[in-house]
Amino acid sequence: MGVLSDKISREQLKPGDHIYSWRTAHIYAHHGIYTGEGMVIHFTRAAGQEIGTGTELDRAFFVSVPSHSSDAPCPRCGYHLRLRGGVISTCLDCFLADGDLYLFRYDVSLAFFIAKFRGGTCTLAASDPPADVIHRASFLLQHGFGVYQIFKNNCEDFAVYCKTGLLVFTNTSVGLSGQAVALFAIASAIISSPLRFLTTGFTGLAVIGWAMFSVSRLVSDVAVRRDVIKVSVERLVAYSGLDEQGITNTTKEDSITEMAMED
Repeated sequence: MGVLSDKISREQLKPGDHIYSWRTAHIYAHHGIYTGEGMVIHFTRAAGQEIGTGTELDRAFFVSVPSHSSDAPCPRCGYHLRLRGGVISTCLDCFLADGDLYLFRYDVSLAFFIAKFRGGTCTLAASDPPADVIHRASFLLQHGFGVYQIFKNNCEDFAVYCKTGLLVFTNTSVGLSGQAVALFAIASAIISSPLRFLTTGFTGLAVIGWAMFSVSRLVSDVAVRRDVIKVSVERLVAYSGLDEQGITNTTKEDSITEMAMED
């Protein structure tokens, strides 16, 4: 496990770990919190219950659901694709969906963060103790985490919140997800660089593009950005009335903003 790969074995897993598995030819990854005894709590958008934005992009690329090969529920955890979405608890096999197991890294060095060019694999932020992480995940399993959105409230946002207790309180276009941040960083590096006109060479363009991409990722990391607030899971649920039946992201964002103003 290192800069090139964070793949781990099941024997290395510890309760409270933030894990992920790549989906669809490594286009994106699905994230969750390992709670021990082979179980994972994660935030999904299931095929049988529409709780996302409903955009074509959602449906084509970013539906973060475990895939079960049979129409029957999983014999170990009882998970069924058509049963429910939102925050769910499944066995590790259902979470991985035949993919490999990776560990999301916390409290990494700046050099390590820059070297990991794939977003959604590590952060400069430190993790809270495992007991706090599992408590948040278990509490949200009962109360939900709002409406699934690919850029502002996805499975990685859920896992990062469980690990750190941090949430974005501004109405930005991207949440805590390193995957979403990386997409915006790529776009910024391609179309927004005022330095791109200073060189016509491929090497110069590549260096400038890489520098802008890295800076964009860095300033959007949860440990660096200034529009985040630490919110206890009980306060979050009580303040915004989170439940999987009726919460909207607007309500959730407004509640977090109000809490930030109070603090």
